[in-house]
Amino acid sequence: MRHDFYAYLDRMKYIKRWQLMRSTREENIMEHSQGVAVLAHALAVIHNGVFGGNADVGKTVLYAMYHETSEVMTGDLPTPIKYHNQSIHGAYKELEKTACEKMTEMLPEVMKKEIAPFVLADEESVEYKLVKAADKLSAYIKCLEELRSGNKEFSKAKKSIEAELKNRKMPEIDYFFEHFIPSFSLTLDELGGF
Repeated sequence: MRHDFYAYLDRMKYIKRWQLMRSTREENIMEHSQGVAVLAHALAVIHNGVFGGNADVGKTVLYAMYHETSEVMTGDLPTPIKYHNQSIHGAYKELEKTACEKMTEMLPEVMKKEIAPFVLADEESVEYKLVKAADKLSAYIKCLEELRSGNKEFSKAKKSIEAELKNRKMPEIDYFFEHFIPSFSLTLDELGGF
């Protein structure tokens, strides 16, 4: 029997982010998901190690890996449209949930119980909240990258995303900003590697 789950996930590389904005470098949801997984891992480690939390780090990373799964069916709806009003946002959330449910139905029964909980994440969990913060942090880092390349198209987005991150009042984000964000403005020669 044929199962299409992974063939659909592989198509993440064709779905572009930031569709309404001119980018110096295009970004797809596959590479975005990997970046969010790395950032979510960092935030979970900070949450536990620095602030004494008890997030399940593995669950956090897996939520992040699958957090854009619905977009292989829905595409990436631009943020200004997605959040234009409650009605649109609510309808889109339902559409995302339906797409995720449809995707998990494409798995063999023996795999579904192990994978579906990460595709259909528990939105009330600390792990999911860390992933949502990492997702927003990834967008902020994209803005820094574009601005560093001289693309002022991302100036307003940077300011609004930074304000949104600060408004979350998550010490993990503050810690990441203090210890890691400054490095994103450095050139390769300025980074303390070799």
